Amino acid sequence: MELNDKWVWVTGASSGIGKAIAIELSFHKANLVLMSRNVSELKKTADACNPNVNIIIQPIDLADNASIDEAVRVLLHDKKIPPHILINNGGISQRATALDTVDAVTRKIFDINFFGTVYLTRALLPRMIEMGGARIAVITSLVGIIGSPKRTSYSASKHALHGYFDSLRAELYKEQIGVTLICPGFIRTNISLSAVTGDGTAQNTMDEKTGNGMDPAKLAKIAVRGIMREKEEIYIGGKEILAIYLKRFVPTIFSKILRKTKVT
Repeated sequence: MELNDKWVWVTGASSGIGKAIAIELSFHKANLVLMSRNVSELKKTADACNPNVNIIIQPIDLADNASIDEAVRVLLHDKKIPPHILINNGGISQRATALDTVDAVTRKIFDINFFGTVYLTRALLPRMIEMGGARIAVITSLVGIIGSPKRTSYSASKHALHGYFDSLRAELYKEQIGVTLICPGFIRTNISLSAVTGDGTAQNTMDEKTGNGMDPAKLAKIAVRGIMREKEEIYIGGKEILAIYLKRFVPTIFSKILRKTKVT
């Protein structure tokens, strides 16, 4: 897949992984729709991109269907921007046990990570099919495959994304709608600072493993290359990626390791 002059829609493009991917895409000469709630930060992302591509900034709140409807109306119907590629990146993380996490927090995590992502995707699918094909990339997580303590609701939302988009890929194969699931491990972003605790407040501290994680710019290069090669699933990170294979081939041993691992 060539990205030159393609329009790529990126949610959560104001920081972290979304920002890094947007910048990388711009230097492959892709035109960009940058989306998040934070317009001022989206402008910073745009300033860091290749100045020779077209960039549109669009506010969106994935927890609010009306906000998604408005963004789709403006972009798809008013501005006629084709969704050649949709990168579903927007989301929030969690740092609390299941017992300490109130139901409202679990619902918030799912509203943003799963339901908002699905709602936006479904809103664009008719146009993607009408265009004769498109690609959807979803930033899930390593814990969308293996699970982890203090990530119960977050992990569940990421597992849900895998189930939904694996099924969607099979359903829309004949319509040439491709799906790439991107599963990061520890990436050096602010995700742990904004992660919600059991009562919904932000953690506001940096996890040690996150702070020592992969540079998001390096992840972006791997992710964009995988999208261009139309891969179905990509694992990105350091040694933590081995957990996927331990879980798959020696699950009992993996469970013992996980129980002893320090998790923050």
